[in-house]
Amino acid sequence: MNNKNEISIFGLSSNQRLTNEVCNALGITQQRIQTVTFADGEMLVEALDSVRGKEIYVIQSTSTPVNDNIMELLIAIDAFKRGSAEKINVVIPYFGYARQDRKAKGRQPITAKLVADLLTKAGADRVITVDIHSQQSMGFFDIPMDNFQTSQILANEIIDTIIASKFDRNECILVSPDHGGLTRVHKVDSYTGAMTNGIAVIAKRRPEPNKAEVEFVLGDIDGKICFIVDDMIDTGGTIINAAKALKENGAKKVYIFACHGLFNGIAKSRMEEAISAGYVDQVVVTNTINIPEDRKFKGLKIISVAHLIADMIQASVNHESLTNVYNQKKQAILDKTEEYVRNN
Repeated sequence: MNNKNEISIFGLSSNQRLTNEVCNALGITQQRIQTVTFADGEMLVEALDSVRGKEIYVIQSTSTPVNDNIMELLIAIDAFKRGSAEKINVVIPYFGYARQDRKAKGRQPITAKLVADLLTKAGADRVITVDIHSQQSMGFFDIPMDNFQTSQILANEIIDTIIASKFDRNECILVSPDHGGLTRVHKVDSYTGAMTNGIAVIAKRRPEPNKAEVEFVLGDIDGKICFIVDDMIDTGGTIINAAKALKENGAKKVYIFACHGLFNGIAKSRMEEAISAGYVDQVVVTNTINIPEDRKFKGLKIISVAHLIADMIQASVNHESLTNVYNQKKQAILDKTEEYVRNN
């Protein structure tokens, strides 16, 4: 990587493991930073290595505890700014409050916009997210904002699952858990190509937050191996209802793929029950959120987004096209798919 000495990567409290993976992929050493929490809950964030004149990448998922992680990030940005950093790039693998991107009814806030304003005011020069809940939220930022998509990572894992399990690819189908997720599923479909055979969508209504009711399944899923693709799993109720609906409509197997694994509340027990009952065969999420051991369960697989973030940082530092990074990875996936189809 060119200009390796000009880049500094700092990882805050929420996802040190991912930060280390990114640094290892880039072949650099993570810079030192210290967060001290006082008895009254106040935080002091201090960079232990110099940032003067350097381009900074600070990595922090604003997941549980959401408000503490956001505040730590804001304080760190201020510390970098006052330390005379040349450019502060904020990498937020999971962007908390992203679902509050509109007023659902009167007298409600648009908190995603508020957080965007706070990051800008604190001194961020650029924000990078991974699979933000709604891409329209990019318009909330008055500074450059990039949203890295995990479609390729999820598609590659789906292809590997089909190959390893020796599934009939004509029986494999992608499923969107709602109409809003169709764009995401179409993106994954552009990479899986001949390895999957069509798309289905589940129609649902949401009477209240964290609760959804399935109305019907649109598409032929009888006897099919279904791969549900979603952006996140929170309490798990919505996605498990979707899996049950697929099984009740004749699906042979159901795999759940999602970028962000929050697994809040009773999500773990719900997942364990669904897997035990045969509604779900496997759950696959990425490591945008550091999932604690007490939220993990049998049947969960975690795949890494470290190389995606590292490759994008490398391209940014070298002033190269980020689109080319996607194109190169897409070609590798298509080559693997073509070889498998040709030989089977």
